[in-house]
Amino acid sequence: MERHITVARTARYQQLGILSSQTRRVWFVCHGYGQLAAYFVRHFAFLAEADPATVIIAPEGLSRFYLSGNGGRVGASWMTRDDRLHEIQDHVNFLNQLAAAVLAQCPPDVHVTVLGFSQGTATVGRWLAQAAFRPAHLILWAGGFPEDLAPTAASKLLKGLLLTIVIGTADEYISTAQAEQQHQQLQQFGAATRLLTFAGRHELNRALLEQLAAVRK
Repeated sequence: MERHITVARTARYQQLGILSSQTRRVWFVCHGYGQLAAYFVRHFAFLAEADPATVIIAPEGLSRFYLSGNGGRVGASWMTRDDRLHEIQDHVNFLNQLAAAVLAQCPPDVHVTVLGFSQGTATVGRWLAQAAFRPAHLILWAGGFPEDLAPTAASKLLKGLLLTIVIGTADEYISTAQAEQQHQQLQQFGAATRLLTFAGRHELNRALLEQLAAVRK
């Protein structure tokens, strides 16, 4: 008979910038499948370098593995289909603890942006539905909002929320048509949703990140 026990473990995250009473903008950025936070966070380094009041927080999925065979490069995952519900809750707990520690060091009116990339989009959706705070801006990049989230929880999170969906026109995992369909679905929950595209594949795009960083609610 399968049983479970809750244990304490060490989670890892990357931080760019210094948290203080002068912090005005915090970005929580969640990587995709098979990535590590140390590499993913580099895409956002220019934001912190350009503005000392901006801090980037990049949590890393709790499950790490070799990307090929029994050695070499390592990647991380937020969850798989095996023991899925417990993995989801473990990550929600991790992200809630991290956010509480980060935001406690910031002014109450700090502008929070949450970005999920690829597999990280579902992760941030599930997390924010149980979070103690509500971001000013949610960005779903090259991935989808979790379809298994209860409609009441989705509506509570999304109603009136500034939400941007981003997709590369040559993305090999999600089409612009699928992104457009999701755009329309999320509008039904009351989100202030927009869909942005760029000429690229399943990847981040600096020019669009610069544009999104300029958004203020």
